[in-house]
Amino acid sequence: MTLVKDSPPDAPEIRPEAPAAKKRRGRRENLAGYLFMSPWIAGFLLLTAGPMAASLYFAFTDYNLFNSPKWIGFDNFTKMFHDPRWQKSVEVTAKYVVIGTPLKLLLALGVALLLAQSRRGQAFYRAAFYAPSLIGASVSVGFVWRALFSDDAVVDRTQSFLGFHTGGWVGDPNWVLYSLVALTVWQFGAPMVIFLAGLKQVPRELYEAAEVDGAGPFRRFWNITLPMISPVLFFNVLLETIHSFQIFGSAYVVSNATCGPADATLVYTCYLYQKGFRESQMGFASAMAWMLLLAVALVTAVLFWSQKRWVHYEEDAR
Repeated sequence: MTLVKDSPPDAPEIRPEAPAAKKRRGRRENLAGYLFMSPWIAGFLLLTAGPMAASLYFAFTDYNLFNSPKWIGFDNFTKMFHDPRWQKSVEVTAKYVVIGTPLKLLLALGVALLLAQSRRGQAFYRAAFYAPSLIGASVSVGFVWRALFSDDAVVDRTQSFLGFHTGGWVGDPNWVLYSLVALTVWQFGAPMVIFLAGLKQVPRELYEAAEVDGAGPFRRFWNITLPMISPVLFFNVLLETIHSFQIFGSAYVVSNATCGPADATLVYTCYLYQKGFRESQMGFASAMAWMLLLAVALVTAVLFWSQKRWVHYEEDAR
């Protein structure tokens, strides 16, 4: 008797999807995507794009929050450039950015270099150094900082013990801005974590080869570490510079809402707040806001232009 095996069934023929059905399926997928994005889109239009468009219009008007806006063209900008207090706010903000940002990044990089080495309790030190970045922008910390730098407070007594009789920094126009710089430097945790992540990506073989060639610690840092973490350094410089231009809360609280003494802490955003919400010159304040946006955009463009000279990416080495 001969056994005959059944032949396997023929595989079903796969027909290409019709163009119309494929188009309908693509539309359904796009619709689902837009539905998921709709909360963000609504928030962006109502809370960001809409107010920005309104402030751009108000920048060319005389608007005091109570009467209808009156179109005045570029008068707000002309008035701004001839305002001595506006010039003072630009000077104070530039000084704060130029001093505070490099010091903060230097401290963050130095601590990151120490934490990059394997040692006991490393996780604890990382958390401890990062903690000020979480609470540093709060109003309560501003009050504490003001108390620390007041007359006959901790900082004043420590200076007197060391032989420096400068008095409290908060009441001295020559020193109060440096108390704000100290506050921003104290919040070095966020860039430190980013630096630490970049340091972990540097191949150990490069350091071993440099040691064999007789390179010392400084030379290894300058020729290996800095070029390898230059993208991370550029990111931190860009982020912290933009953040420094936006300083408001600490200056407002430490100066007791006066931006003083003698306008020593009159940062740009503090003067903008005074013009917009204390003097009800919302048109002038809107013009100031757009000038700040243009200034930050210009600084950002300069940083992106300069990074071609000192930032090294892996793609460039191939």
